[in-house]
This record gives sequence, C-alpha cells and structure tokens, in this order.
Amino acid sequence: MSDEEKRIWGIHTKDDNLFLRRGVIAIGRKNMGDLSLIQADRDSFKEKYAETYPNAKKGSVATGAGMLYRFAHEVEIGDYVVFPSKIDRQINIGVIEGGYEHHPEAAEYVHQRKVKWLKHLPRTSFSQGALYEVGSAMTFFTVKNYADEYLAALDKGFKKNAMTSGEDEDESVGATADEIVEATRDFILKELSKNLKGYDLEEFVADLLRAMGYRTTISAHGGDSGIDITAYKDELPPRILVQVKSQDSDIKEAAIQSLKGAMREGDYGLFVTLSNYTKNAQKYLDSTPIIRGINGKELVDLILKYYHDLSDKYKKMIPLKMVYIPIANNEQE
Repeated sequence: MSDEEKRIWGIHTKDDNLFLRRGVIAIGRKNMGDLSLIQADRDSFKEKYAETYPNAKKGSVATGAGMLYRFAHEVEIGDYVVFPSKIDRQINIGVIEGGYEHHPEAAEYVHQRKVKWLKHLPRTSFSQGALYEVGSAMTFFTVKNYADEYLAALDKGFKKNAMTSGEDEDESVGATADEIVEATRDFILKELSKNLKGYDLEEFVADLLRAMGYRTTISAHGGDSGIDITAYKDELPPRILVQVKSQDSDIKEAAIQSLKGAMREGDYGLFVTLSNYTKNAQKYLDSTPIIRGINGKELVDLILKYYHDLSDKYKKMIPLKMVYIPIANNEQE
C-alpha cells in the first residue's frame, strides 16, 4: 500500500509517557470492555455505548461509539498516526504495527495498538493549519486537510525548522485564525439555541443590554403588548422597546410591524432573534430607521464585545477564555 493510500490518524492523551515509552497509542472508555467482543458494526457499538453510559446524550453516544469503532476496526497496520505530546511540545509521527489489544489491567487506557515512532519533531516544523488540525477537540480522529504535510515530514530531506526558515509567510495562519473565530461563533449560537427559549432568552437579552449600559425592565410574562423589554440609556427619553424571538424560522415582516404598532411617538424599537429575517422583513427594517433588527450573527458580535460585563450566570453557560491567535500579515493594521 502506497503512502497516498494510507490513512493518517490523530490522537490525544493525558499520559504522554505511556505512548512514548511503551510504543503504543491508546484510548479510554474502560467500562466498554473488550471491543473485539462487540459485533463489528457501528450500530452494535452505539447500542453497547448507550447501554454502558445510559446518561450520555444522543450526540455523545454517536461520537464516542464511532471513535471506538474506528480504533478497533478501521485502523489498519501500516497506517500513520500523529500525536502532539504536551510534555515536550513535540509532534510525534509513527506507524501502526499491531492490531487492537484490550488491556483490562490498565488504569484508564485499556484499548491499545502498538506503534513504532518514526519522527519526533518540534511544532515549529509545521504550518499553523497543520497544528490546528491535530489540535482537534476529539480524542481520536482522521487527519485529512494537512495529511500531505505530515507525510512529507517523514522524508529524509525534511528540515526540522522548515516552517521557520526563510521569509515565506505561513499561508495557513489566516485561515486557521478564521476557523477558530468561526468555531467560537458557532459554539455561542448553539449554546444560546440550546439553553435559552422564550422567556429565558428575554432575560439574557436584558442582561446583555445592561452590560451595554442600558437600564432595562422585563415585561410581565403572558402580556399581550408585544413588548418583552423596555430599555433606557439614561433617565430621559427616548425609550427602546424590545421584542425577542427564539424561534428557529426566519422572522416575517408582520412580526416587526407588530412591534411598530406598540411604539409611541419618540420611541425606538429593537427586534432580536437567534435566526434571521425574511427578505420582506429586511426590506421593512431598511425602510424603518427607528427599528433596528439584530439577527443571530449580530447578537454573537455583541456578546463577544460585552462578554466580560455579562452576569456570571451567562458566562458559565457560555464559557469563553481570552486568547491570542495568529493573524496573517496582510490583516495587520
């Protein structure tokens, strides 16, 4: 089998020494027992996983069972594996030399395969995109986008500091930064959609407005005024009447007209949705300057901008950490 036909796997662990000193790769889920005793198909693995972890969510069952199935049945001898070790911040590339083994005596990593480590390279040898791919949140995964770069690292003529020598810019930097930003945006919107429906979303929007410097009053639940929140920037008018919708479908023009009908002279309106606006609704907003519409994307922008001033309750619901990420030279001011 040629290198082009071999798959490259990526893996993470909390026990770097196990991998490096014993020449293995391994994954946990000890309670699953010997994977070779489970019928070799994905449905059987899902059934066993759901039985073993009855509190696991449906998505977690599919992800966990799929990972175990791939490790036991899809990995082939001769495949390559990339393992980023934390103890020395190296990228370790090896070749799979053995079939699936069950080690019940192990404290955690009972599912193992023998590996021959071929190269131990500094992280600076690889592009930012390649590093980001093997930094996947998953424990065991397929390396696809930068597989060729890792295969090239096995060549005898490969320079350990290939990505830091010369003046050529790492073209993957900008793309990687964009991927991180988009992943963060997706995470925020998913958490909002999952955790905040109806009145809960109204309370969140009121908290966000307070973080932005507005005084807010939430309308009594069950009222028919069409107004969910009233906001003021200071003691004086104008007041801002806010309507919040957590529906998944796009907002129609009639919903915004309803908000306008509840406004008095001098009022401003704000319509907030996690989804978007239909074409006619957007036209109506464009022609009605006293009402602003905020969609899911714009709401995420505001959350990122005012995150540190949100209530602790919501920061726990959407846990984020300030980090620095590389950007391409042409994005610098």
